Amino acid sequence: MNLLSIYNLRSAAVFAVLFTIGAAAAAADTVIAPGAMSLWYEQPGVQPMKDGLPIGSGRIGALVLGGAQIDTLPFNDISLWTGDANPSGNYDTMGGYQAFGNVVVSLPAVTAFSNYKRWLDLSDATAHVSFQSGETTFSREYFASHADNVIVEKLTANAPGSCTGSIDLTDAHNAVITANGRTITSRGQLSNGEVYEAQLTIINSGGTLSDSGESISFKGCDSLILILGAGTDYVMDYARHYKGSDPHAAVTAAVTAASAKPFSKLEVNHIRDYRAFFDRVTVDFGTSHSSRVALPTDQRKVLDDKGDDPGLEALQFQYGRYLTIASSRPGSLPINLQGLWNDSNTPPWHSDYHTDVNIQMAYWPEEPTNLAECTQPLIDFIASQAPSWRLQTAADPTWSLPSRQVRGWDVRTSLNINGGMGWNWIKGDGAWLTRNLWEHYAFTGDKVYLAKFLYPILKEETEFWDDHLKAMPDGTLVVPNDWSPEHGPTEDGISFDQELVRDLFTNYIKASEILRVDGDYRARITDLREKLVLPKIGRWGQLQEWMEDIDDPNEHHRHTSHLFAVYPGDQINLVDTPALAKAAEISLIHRGQEGDSNAEWALAWRTSLWARFHEPERAHGLIAMFISKESYPNMFGSLPEVQLDGDYGMTAGIAEMLLQSQADDIELLPALPKSWANGYVTGLRARGGYTVNETWKNGELTSAVVRAALSGRITVRYGTGSVVLKLKAGQSATLGANLSSQ
Repeated sequence: MNLLSIYNLRSAAVFAVLFTIGAAAAAADTVIAPGAMSLWYEQPGVQPMKDGLPIGSGRIGALVLGGAQIDTLPFNDISLWTGDANPSGNYDTMGGYQAFGNVVVSLPAVTAFSNYKRWLDLSDATAHVSFQSGETTFSREYFASHADNVIVEKLTANAPGSCTGSIDLTDAHNAVITANGRTITSRGQLSNGEVYEAQLTIINSGGTLSDSGESISFKGCDSLILILGAGTDYVMDYARHYKGSDPHAAVTAAVTAASAKPFSKLEVNHIRDYRAFFDRVTVDFGTSHSSRVALPTDQRKVLDDKGDDPGLEALQFQYGRYLTIASSRPGSLPINLQGLWNDSNTPPWHSDYHTDVNIQMAYWPEEPTNLAECTQPLIDFIASQAPSWRLQTAADPTWSLPSRQVRGWDVRTSLNINGGMGWNWIKGDGAWLTRNLWEHYAFTGDKVYLAKFLYPILKEETEFWDDHLKAMPDGTLVVPNDWSPEHGPTEDGISFDQELVRDLFTNYIKASEILRVDGDYRARITDLREKLVLPKIGRWGQLQEWMEDIDDPNEHHRHTSHLFAVYPGDQINLVDTPALAKAAEISLIHRGQEGDSNAEWALAWRTSLWARFHEPERAHGLIAMFISKESYPNMFGSLPEVQLDGDYGMTAGIAEMLLQSQADDIELLPALPKSWANGYVTGLRARGGYTVNETWKNGELTSAVVRAALSGRITVRYGTGSVVLKLKAGQSATLGANLSSQ
């Protein structure tokens, strides 16, 4: 895969959903129980976003509720959005992410059921339902295949001819729905002109089908296959006004291709494709008590308030990776506030892209947990939206310059997919987005990506701040008149912004040096960076949030924006800036473990911060709090509104507890909690292109393997020890308990 390619969504963001409902010849073919790496439940889901088990292939997804008599499957296409470029910046007219519709399979003969189980197996990205009705045992399997662009449901029963009922395709808007023979079609247009279409084709084995004009009934069938194709005319291309081809042809092609393959082939293709990503990292944090393992997830999770269920915490780590693979694949739009899943046309905060931590947090785990390709949608999104952002930035009086055109761009608090922005400017957020882009280079070392895409973006954003920094009477430079996200006040020199601009300038300087370009401009930016006001230590020992020493020691606000320099940034750390690190730790202690609203994303951010401070028990306590109190039965984060950035961010936080790195330094097990005394992790990534495996016993490292993708020199640290490794690309080194060579 070319990591530099700027993909456009195909003119129809198409997928197919394939359901098989039928009789199994042998009960041995039926999956009967969830595995260790599963979320599982003893009842159907009721509320899609709180109970539904998510499946997704990047562009499309669904939530498995698993009703026995009526099986409703809400599905989504990540490009189905209202709103447009919205040049006024009015948040209320920015539009938002939309629900698409439901596939509803009704089995009226199932009037009662028992022995019910519903589960999602993260090891192969399949969801399952099993229950008994009368003398008949039913089993279902669901998966969303990126390889074949389909979602599959297979239902089997231990008695032939058991399938009698009806199938409906519902729409979340005002589409016209027609059934003709084997196919139900839904086609509509949103208020912004976006065209969408779905086709549902049914193939039966045994029995009969009949249509009523809007739905299809089936009687006495041994099996049914339902193939759903859906798409929109959205394209991720500013030059085309984000308008692509009519989706009809692509939807039809998807349905045809899916119906030509047997279920077994679709399943093999899906699992092979998914495991190529998921199996790169494995973890074991120790054995959970059998009494916990025996409980369904919704009961088990609430008992982890003491952090004594290492198996469940390993599951939480892998769940974030699962959700990443399911909601962010090359060719699709990036992860939004709800990932990819949505059952409402008025979701919280429009289910948009928030730039004051949320979209950035969604892309924290991709690089360290070995899913670098999953960063591509964010790269593509920024490339496709930047032309609109440039125009809106230049036109806003906030950024006007008296003598020349504004260079570069900035972003407001929230973004849509059509170049629109809403709410206020958060002046450092454009720089923050470039941090995610820089991390992709830092972990992969891809110099083609650096030269062709990243460097121009970094330079453009650097020029923007070259134009807009304010000189103070003493010659220092500040970001003018801004606020610390959701906290205030509005003034010059907010620590959050100062840190972001310094981070941007530092990464630009590094990129210029690596590529050996623009030496004169690099020297100018180096001079500007040294004049930036640095965060200060305040009267009660804290890292000041504002330039003035006005921090309240009793403030427990959920945002810790002024600690960006600790994580995800790296300006403040225990080795190079110990006094500032201590001040930052004092600030975090006074903010409290929970924050003023127990925001799920706040717990995730603080997990990484405590990991950077080498405080494993504090970090671990937040993981337990997130699992037991701040997530719903399906483990989606709770604000109490459903939001998924905390799930992604918690995975990044756990990775940070296990491995930390800079460009020439790797630290093994920097924040290992006592409850994970025995375990291992394989496949974590470190900056500089390294992959690391670690094994530990009784809380102490027993071995580590460091493998290099690029030739280089790296210092590996554990505790107070260190060793320097010189590895060529493809070489690895095995280290023992005392970092001795093995």
